Amino acid sequence: MAGTFLAFFFIIDAFAWAGPHRSGYFNKSFTDTVPLPQDTIPLKKLPVRAVTPRDTTRPDTLPLLNDSTRTADTTIIDTLYVPKLSKDSLDDKVDYKAKDSIVLMVPDKRFYLYGNANTKYKTVDLTAERMNFSQATGVLEATTAQDTSNKPFGRPVMKDGESNFDSDTLRYNFNSQRAKIYHTRSQYGEGYVHSEQTKREADNTIFGFKNGYTTCNLDTPHFQFRARKIKVIPDKLVISGPANLEIEGVPTPLFIPFAIFPITQGQRSGILPPQYVVNAQKGVGLENGGYYVGLGEYFDLTMRGSVYSYGSWSMTATPTYRKRYKYNGGLNLSFATTRFGDPEVKSEFTRSRDFRVTWNHSMDSKARPGVNFGANVNFGTSTYNTFNTFDYASRVNNTIGSSISFSKTWQGKPYNLTMSLNHQQTLAQRDVFISFPDASFNVNTIYPFQPKELVGTPKWYQKIGVSYSTVLRNSVNFKDTMFLKKEMWDRLQTGMQHTLPVSFSIPIGTFTLSPGINYSEYWYTRSMTRKWNPKKFNPATDTLGGLDTTYQTGFFAARQASASVSLSTAVYGMYTFKKGSKIKAIRHVMRPTMSLSYQPDLAGKSYYPVRYGFDSTDVTRASHYEGSVVGVPSEGKAGLISFGLDNNLEMKVASKKDTSSAKEKKIKLLDGFGINGSYNLMADSFKLSTFSIYARTNLFDKLNISASGNLDPYVVDNRGHRLDKYVFSSGQLSLGRLTNANITMSTSFQSADKKSKEKEQQKDDLINQENNDAAFQAQQRQMEMVRNNPGEYVDFDIPWRIDLSYSLTYSKSIIPDSGGVVVNFNQYVNFNGDFSLTPKWKIGLNSGFDFINRQIAYTNMYISRDLHCWQMSINLIPFGTYRQFSITISPKSGLLRDLRINRTRQFYDF
Repeated sequence: MAGTFLAFFFIIDAFAWAGPHRSGYFNKSFTDTVPLPQDTIPLKKLPVRAVTPRDTTRPDTLPLLNDSTRTADTTIIDTLYVPKLSKDSLDDKVDYKAKDSIVLMVPDKRFYLYGNANTKYKTVDLTAERMNFSQATGVLEATTAQDTSNKPFGRPVMKDGESNFDSDTLRYNFNSQRAKIYHTRSQYGEGYVHSEQTKREADNTIFGFKNGYTTCNLDTPHFQFRARKIKVIPDKLVISGPANLEIEGVPTPLFIPFAIFPITQGQRSGILPPQYVVNAQKGVGLENGGYYVGLGEYFDLTMRGSVYSYGSWSMTATPTYRKRYKYNGGLNLSFATTRFGDPEVKSEFTRSRDFRVTWNHSMDSKARPGVNFGANVNFGTSTYNTFNTFDYASRVNNTIGSSISFSKTWQGKPYNLTMSLNHQQTLAQRDVFISFPDASFNVNTIYPFQPKELVGTPKWYQKIGVSYSTVLRNSVNFKDTMFLKKEMWDRLQTGMQHTLPVSFSIPIGTFTLSPGINYSEYWYTRSMTRKWNPKKFNPATDTLGGLDTTYQTGFFAARQASASVSLSTAVYGMYTFKKGSKIKAIRHVMRPTMSLSYQPDLAGKSYYPVRYGFDSTDVTRASHYEGSVVGVPSEGKAGLISFGLDNNLEMKVASKKDTSSAKEKKIKLLDGFGINGSYNLMADSFKLSTFSIYARTNLFDKLNISASGNLDPYVVDNRGHRLDKYVFSSGQLSLGRLTNANITMSTSFQSADKKSKEKEQQKDDLINQENNDAAFQAQQRQMEMVRNNPGEYVDFDIPWRIDLSYSLTYSKSIIPDSGGVVVNFNQYVNFNGDFSLTPKWKIGLNSGFDFINRQIAYTNMYISRDLHCWQMSINLIPFGTYRQFSITISPKSGLLRDLRINRTRQFYDF
């Protein structure tokens, strides 16, 4: 009898019969090891020969055993013969189990498994409600069962590595390791393949007949590509012949001669299909077509381009780089030419050449401890956003900036160095500010009189601390049309400042006394002198009279020194309410500070009188280094009494949510509010400085409020000249005139997120990924896509949300050149949010309102519809200089993100 049946006689117990086993659930193996009987063959002497642990010339023998009695020329072995295995035996064990019963039909050489049966063979894991195995053919068949209502259940599911097959009927041959599967549904990456018949080869290659490919995870998908024949190469490709797109079971006119769907994980190069658009100014166009080049683990490159029928075009190259645990970054180079109108009609023809450069670089803090290099660059022409960007954030943003920095901290030493390049650009006014190179070197506070090992209470002189800092600044302001031209270099300013402070503190009861000495020196490379010219024409006011400015280059220095002593403390006040009140107590904390300082007149030579009007009283004092990048020391002797008062207000109330014994919670009413000012004892006039006031709070953890302003305690005449007379002395109940102020408020509300826990887990998984650099880059690209297409990236799990912000700014200043008073007042509210009409429909709006100009700000409206595996979005910019309407229907799957239907209309008004 065959070896497999010999094994089964030892497995099945003595009470087995051809029926269900009495045990409700048991697990056996088709190839359990069978103990062999003791060998009684006498020992034989055999000639000496070289052998391996198993004699390969005799496959039916066990390993040769050495005998201790063998001589030099002979070997005594015990030869044990095993029964020969039958040809239908398997080359590996098969584990099987069934919840209901297992039936063995010995004459037919067939097994039957009932009830949630499971079979494992090598890498194959098969589960089904019913299975039967024929030893003669080596074929295992898995099928469903029917419940009392004749509905099938327990569909066969076969897993082999990453492959997963869900079917009605499955036949698997253990000998050839091939399978035939009927009405199967299998998943490959983000895609699903539905096939009427499927053949699986031993190398896992799949051949399907009458197939449908989709990214919809439903049993009856919303859409699919129908193809008669399909081939799947595991972990590489899904290839089909002629295919037709079918939506909701209805064939469409879209046919393709063949299709290739990649299922390879990781980086791969390929074509990026363009999008069809219609632009009223640029014409019909193809946007964002290009090619992606994967150049390995550390580098990749994306190239995209757009072309339009009226002659406009653009090109973008985006290389990214990364090295795990070292650094990562990305560069974006964009060039665009925009043409409007007919070149033959010069009065109507406009052409704009623009570019934009962005670069981001970050360094892992563990790569080089104490050293850090980072970059965030955004630089380009002022009109780039006007013609080449369409997202809400870019359209309403009038400023762009850049920062590149390098810092080094010496381990174990109090030194640190920082170098940087900074850039700010105002797009509407076309003003550019560049500061490079900027450098600062600091020596942290050291205590020269303190011993290395301090014992007991330190002496007062041991608390004396000395520090040092130096700052180098190079900056230039210019119009973007002057970039890299002589006019730009003529405006370059350079300056350097050295500061040497000496300070220490002495506790006196509840007060802290802090004496100190400070010395600063300023170095300049340019001096400026302004002189009144009554014949100069002022085009801004269309009048005569103005200032002529002359510059002198060289080396110039100014100095400033001061000595001070300050006293500070904290005062606590508590008001307790009666028992039973919801408000338990209110606590008020005051932190008053007062200081006395003396400043000699070391910078008097840096100032001179300047006349700015026809009246003889139109005279002011100005510095030769006005507008310097390192600042200007103040002139004259000063004996200042400076004062400040900071306050904090909190309330303690009863809490129903708090389960502790106290059952109380704290509410911050005001995080901080206060006032600062000074009085100059040595000044001959205007001894009192302006008052600086501020307040900030976050009410109920929802409403953020911050406000600040300046009060001038002196009155002014009808031309805006300050008079040495206090405002409150004239009978007004006020500390002074409000010269500038601002207030901002913001809040946000949203309904509960249905999947907040899942999203937090996904965020944690992203942070904990092995390649955090690549994950960060992917997240940055996704954020950019969300900003560009808000309607395509809405969160249907949040039924509604709204964000509100309000800002008000006020300033009143005198122009020295003309003596005029300028008042600026701005008031603006911004709001954005969305709400769900139904669980699948969402409407959103981003907009604002300018109260001063009484105009609605740049507005973007969108409507989104969740179509399960697809999403539809309608974006509308209804009014303004730039208007747009677009409708997009696209798959959610990243694999088919380029298979989208898009219709866009864009308009510009100049």
